Amino acid sequence: MLNSTITVKVKQRLNKLDSQDYDNITCWQIVEAFNKAQVEWTRRQLHGINLVKEGDEQSTRRKDDLQILLSTVQLNITDKDYYYFGALPEPYLQWKRVDVYAQKDCCNKRPMTVYLAEEGNLRILLGDKAKQPSFEWGETFATLIGGNVNIYTNGDFNIERADLIYYRQPRKIQIEGCSDPYTNQQSTVNITCEFKDDIIELIIDEAVSILAGDIESGNQFSRGTETAERNN
Repeated sequence: MLNSTITVKVKQRLNKLDSQDYDNITCWQIVEAFNKAQVEWTRRQLHGINLVKEGDEQSTRRKDDLQILLSTVQLNITDKDYYYFGALPEPYLQWKRVDVYAQKDCCNKRPMTVYLAEEGNLRILLGDKAKQPSFEWGETFATLIGGNVNIYTNGDFNIERADLIYYRQPRKIQIEGCSDPYTNQQSTVNITCEFKDDIIELIIDEAVSILAGDIESGNQFSRGTETAERNN
């Protein structure tokens, strides 16, 4: 969907399409509200805070709607004796999995099953014979801390490669000639929304609800909030 179409639809829903009153909506406000709405909508779908209570990949619709945000990156990992760490990518939003390939002197390289664990249970997991990293069983665990992925080896093996599969932040739209609310610079290009048109319609309703709340327009706020999830 074109940014011009999004702009028209937002103004129409706010009853500002032909309005010349004091609370006209400017383009930067539409951009800011739409980008905020994208993040809010995405987080709700991942967590299952929607009308049908479906979270990450719990239905065909959730898989279909969110697949565009699934990304893979090879982590630049560093050895820290009993674990390896790699920085999370900049547009990171939510963990999916990490694929690890391990090596030991006695054996050939093999893939590992990696579980995401709680940082607070680190010492318990490392000391538990049934849960600690094991090259023989092809299992280990990882934690998230300080913007990094820590993948534990307990000194039992080396990690040759680690690929992070994750949900990234939705791409922010920009409207050419409009002041970018994030950089305070005028946008020189049009950057469109990457979601399908049916999802964009829901995000428009979400953005309208945000803008209606900003200008204290109760009717539009209620309508936008209800419509954003009723058709999800």
